[in-house]
Amino acid sequence: MLSRVANSIYWLTRSVERAENVARFIEVNLNLLLDAPSGGTQWEPIVLTTGDLPLFQKRYGEATGAKVTQFLAFDEDYANSILSCLKSARENARSVREVISSEMWQQVNSFYLMVIEAAQSHTLMNDISAVLSFFEEVKLQSHLFAGVMDATMTHNEGWHFGQIGRLIERADKTARILDVKYYILLPSVKDVGSTLDELQWIALLKSASAYEMYRKQGQHRISPKGVAEFLILDREFPRSVRWCVLEAERSLHHITGTPIGSGRISVERSLGRLRADLDYITIDEIVSVGLHEYLESLQSRMNDVGDKIFETFFALEPAA
Repeated sequence: MLSRVANSIYWLTRSVERAENVARFIEVNLNLLLDAPSGGTQWEPIVLTTGDLPLFQKRYGEATGAKVTQFLAFDEDYANSILSCLKSARENARSVREVISSEMWQQVNSFYLMVIEAAQSHTLMNDISAVLSFFEEVKLQSHLFAGVMDATMTHNEGWHFGQIGRLIERADKTARILDVKYYILLPSVKDVGSTLDELQWIALLKSASAYEMYRKQGQHRISPKGVAEFLILDREFPRSVRWCVLEAERSLHHITGTPIGSGRISVERSLGRLRADLDYITIDEIVSVGLHEYLESLQSRMNDVGDKIFETFFALEPAA
């Protein structure tokens, strides 16, 4: 497969997944606003976790719900906004229309147009229920795209590049959304175990579509350690970091032809070490290291995997 085509499919799925996860980030606070309107929300940490707080402050000033939502959802000049992600996904899809299915193109195009229509609405931002409905629709459209891709595209190298893009992005954002809650949203020790604390953990689980699955495991109470273990280490939940890394590794080895458990090239070794660490580490060991520190390390290692994927498959060597 041409590196240009592989790169476009990788970023097509990664951009769609990023748009969905940005919606999930904002949903955490919007759900808290409904459950604890007396002050259970903070907006600056949501921007902080994106790594783009200085840019936000330069352009918007103080972090409020309306400003953060505009920045993360509809800002055309911000590369990681939902609107920008969908624009990028659509451009990548257009460039490989001969490789993807017509249904995939139709779905990403209609997704983009839906976000454009919402961005041009003058009443959306004044109604929190309408905003929540928009973010629910963003998640649904992303799920529809993943389902259409799975059902209509041959599961060849291109499909596996798409899987890797989607799963690396999802793992990274699951780690980030957990880090927002644990390290930033509730810094006061006196609030740990309070009603507000539990509401925030429930909001986090819901934002990751994990609340029902967490409960179905037989968890009768919401505990920080239990939630962290579920979102990081669960082998079966499709938004946990461990599940995403495991499936990404399978797709990588399908592309390279190298058996899982061996590493012929650097990206295989990096992803293999990450998967092995997640297989054997316990939540108690993570807590002893420090959850925030561990999550930062996870994000750094996933960024390294992304860099190595680019270097291995997409970077074009200059002609001699």
